[in-house]
Amino acid sequence: MSDPSNYPFSDGLHHAHHRYLDGEVLRILAELSWPDGRRHVFELGCGNGSFARILHDHGYSVTAVDASLAGIKLAKSNSSDVAFYNASAYDKLDEAFGKFKAVVSLEVVEHLFEPRKYAASVYNLLEDGGVAIISTPYHSYLKNLALAASGKMDAHFTALWDYGHIKFWSVRTLRALLSEAGFRDVIFRRVGRIPPLAKSMIAVARRPLQKENSSERSAI
Repeated sequence: MSDPSNYPFSDGLHHAHHRYLDGEVLRILAELSWPDGRRHVFELGCGNGSFARILHDHGYSVTAVDASLAGIKLAKSNSSDVAFYNASAYDKLDEAFGKFKAVVSLEVVEHLFEPRKYAASVYNLLEDGGVAIISTPYHSYLKNLALAASGKMDAHFTALWDYGHIKFWSVRTLRALLSEAGFRDVIFRRVGRIPPLAKSMIAVARRPLQKENSSERSAI
């Protein structure tokens, strides 16, 4: 049996089917406050490293990890400017790499058996007040109706994709996951197509400041 974490990559290119995420994620990062000028971003689930290279080209210092040995091999062969490591969302990443102002994780959570461990890893990687930027394919009742009416339901939810999607997230369920992990101020942006039929959604979630957590405990 092949290693389920060793997702295969054919090349190190940045393919068109994810480019609709790039601009929005870069805009979100640009909106953050970087008071010390240290724009250091962690990418969890970097795949072949193509988006990490885009982040570097836009002036960010990037540490990026992926569970796929094939992906990390490609990433390292295509860039010496990004720190790439083979690691899983289930590892103690904050102990190995420290804490960051921003954690980016694109089209990852839908592949995971244990999303709560993933959400905890993202939370622990963030500084107090830090921001997680998490994308996943968008699902809603209206979009599912449109898929059914167009005859594309089987293609969209295909069971024939090796290493493919095993979780299908809505705004409600992803918000619940992140809120349960301790995140606050969770907002969503829909990208690709018109919003009701968006290809993906991007959750932007904040780890609260320590004083906010203290105030909440005092109020209980």
